[in-house]
Amino acid sequence: MNSLPESPASPALPSSIKCRIIGVGNAGCNAIEQMGRMGIAGVGFLGVSTHGRVLAQCDVSEKLVLGSALRFGLGTGGDPAEGRAAAEADLDRLRAACEGMDVVFVVAGLGGGTGGGAAPVIARLAKDTGALVLAVVTLPFDWEGARRQRQGLESLREIKTAADSVICVPNQKVVHLIDENTSLLETFQLINEVLAQGVRGIWRLLSQPGLIRIDFADLCAVTRGRHAESALATAEAQGEHRSRVLLEKLLAHPLLDEGKALADADTVLVSLVGGPDLTMAEVRRVMEQINRQCHDAQLIVGAAVDAGMAERMAITVIAGRQQSSELVPATSPMTELEQPAAREGLVVTTDGPQFETGFFRKPEAPRLPARFVPPPPELSPEKREEILKRQGRSAKAKARMKQGTLPLEIVSKGRFEKSEPTIYRGEDLDVPTYVRRGVALN
Repeated sequence: MNSLPESPASPALPSSIKCRIIGVGNAGCNAIEQMGRMGIAGVGFLGVSTHGRVLAQCDVSEKLVLGSALRFGLGTGGDPAEGRAAAEADLDRLRAACEGMDVVFVVAGLGGGTGGGAAPVIARLAKDTGALVLAVVTLPFDWEGARRQRQGLESLREIKTAADSVICVPNQKVVHLIDENTSLLETFQLINEVLAQGVRGIWRLLSQPGLIRIDFADLCAVTRGRHAESALATAEAQGEHRSRVLLEKLLAHPLLDEGKALADADTVLVSLVGGPDLTMAEVRRVMEQINRQCHDAQLIVGAAVDAGMAERMAITVIAGRQQSSELVPATSPMTELEQPAAREGLVVTTDGPQFETGFFRKPEAPRLPARFVPPPPELSPEKREEILKRQGRSAKAKARMKQGTLPLEIVSKGRFEKSEPTIYRGEDLDVPTYVRRGVALN
């Protein structure tokens, strides 16, 4: 299981781009297994985990048990530090899997031990080999507890510093795609499908022959070196009014903040795919509307005809920006915890299931400052006199000022007069503090 056999020969592609998709941990292995069933051609799949049973159930050709000498194939117990150590123990084999690749996808579920700990290590290692690294990750459901949520956010920060771009899908959003009768198995299958559709949409940009071609350099211009968190969305339309329906899905998509996120982008890459019946009027209608949303951005457009897309139309959008204010998942379970660093880009692919709730919203109000105020530094008599003179006062005048006291009547203890006093360190705590310490009230 620890060996890395040669990848089976892939169908010839119109480009020589080499791509490997690495599934990390239980969630990552399940996701790449779904991608394999979808028939994404021309890529190599690698499943890595610290748990031998997870890999035994993963139906991919290449597998690697991480840190077998440390964890003995028994997992990490949900500790990202153990997952990180396991990945660092197998750096040579992981580097060999990434060598020579142009694009490396790192797919993982954050919040646990292997995905949260090993995925940032693998992304950084793939980046060091010269590949374009795109991470596709999920965040935990809110019912998974605060500990996993905190671990997920910390792992998200780490992988953003390593990968060129990060596509993040909070699992909590799936709640709005299902009903009360949806089984747990169907829910996680839907999550895997969302991740698979996103990876397939980006790979289609690079591998699909096009009338207006988008090449690898275009994708690098939008994603490479930005270390930005990205959002994922997928959709597709068919029928007589497919262009109008496709636009409605795209501009109403919650991960695009109903189209508002396009206005914040400085670079937008758009790829349209349709069947032989795709018309110029449909392409013009879609692109005119996108131009209205992001008129200040650099626009890169591609169009392709696929015989298998008869009467259907799909669009892939990648929007990136160098700097942005902090954007926070609106329905993420981590809204009350410390948020990750500001997102600097947005990746959206539209050719599959839809979300129904907003992903971006304004940042929450800043936290109030601490109440504690440190005491002022001690001043010398000369410095104090100088400050008082500057304020039109003097130390002598201040000495003449005396604080008066209020004629307060000493109240009897009443029925507690004969009770034993509460003595602590020689002081009667039944006596008010201001009396015990001689504090004058005015």
